[in-house]
Amino acid sequence: MDLGPYILLATLEGSVTAAVLALTAIGLSLVFGVMRVVNVAHGEFFMLGAVLAWWVAHMVGAHPALGFAAALVVAPVLVGLVAVAADMTVLKRVDYDPERTIVATIGMLYIIQQITLMTYGPDARPVEPPFNSRLAIPWFEYSENGFQMYWPWGLSTTSYKLAVIAAAAVVLVGVWLLMARTKIGLLMRATQLDREMALAFGIPVERVYAIVFGIGAGLAALAAVLIVPIQQAHYLMGGDPLLLSFIVVIIGGLGSLPGTVIAAVLIGLSDGIISVFFSPTLAKILATLLVALVLVFRPEGLFGVKSR
Repeated sequence: MDLGPYILLATLEGSVTAAVLALTAIGLSLVFGVMRVVNVAHGEFFMLGAVLAWWVAHMVGAHPALGFAAALVVAPVLVGLVAVAADMTVLKRVDYDPERTIVATIGMLYIIQQITLMTYGPDARPVEPPFNSRLAIPWFEYSENGFQMYWPWGLSTTSYKLAVIAAAAVVLVGVWLLMARTKIGLLMRATQLDREMALAFGIPVERVYAIVFGIGAGLAALAAVLIVPIQQAHYLMGGDPLLLSFIVVIIGGLGSLPGTVIAAVLIGLSDGIISVFFSPTLAKILATLLVALVLVFRPEGLFGVKSR
């Protein structure tokens, strides 16, 4: 058997990881870029989205597609509202000070995690995908008769995984349109550039911060809803998304949304390929080494802007 089909399979698996990671990391990057807040609780918002997706799908019952569609809408909105409430009651009280917000978001992490453990329990539970058809992966081979297509035995993916990739791409385009083409996006960019000047022009900066924090958490929750039919909802599942999101944001450049997406694609694809051929642990080790190299040789990130 040629190696090519297995590389294609690993690339597809890595693309799913990259899609979910891009959504999670873009929320973290958006919060830091506008608010200058390092949200250590970002992974717990991801976990909360997965748990709420299970609750909603379980309560709706009926057809799996109906429960999943409800979870896809309800879970990100609820998590976003929780994040807005946390911003107004906690982060606003510490005046968005960088050091104190780190401590505050660590507190949020443990509070969300323990409340989830007490209400949801320690068990890992799946959400049934709305559709999950098995699709064979074709491969093209060149011979003296030209290109010929065949289906290597045992190599396949699912229609849902392809839908996750497409959905993430649509959401990322929507985030770009929100930032570049809407009034709230203009207010976010103005606040990001100069908070004091934004206040002088009458922009409600604290309200913008609350909206940004809610959007960032909602994106993480949306990513969790998309991945929970492939993985399972668990109260400790926020650790890996948080770590990988920080890796992506550091490599792409703090506050750089295009850099975050590109870094997420690179890390996601490499993670998928290395995990298939070697081990997931090796993929995490190499990603961590890459972060160390970036911090040494380009501290602002590959696509970040040097501070003056």
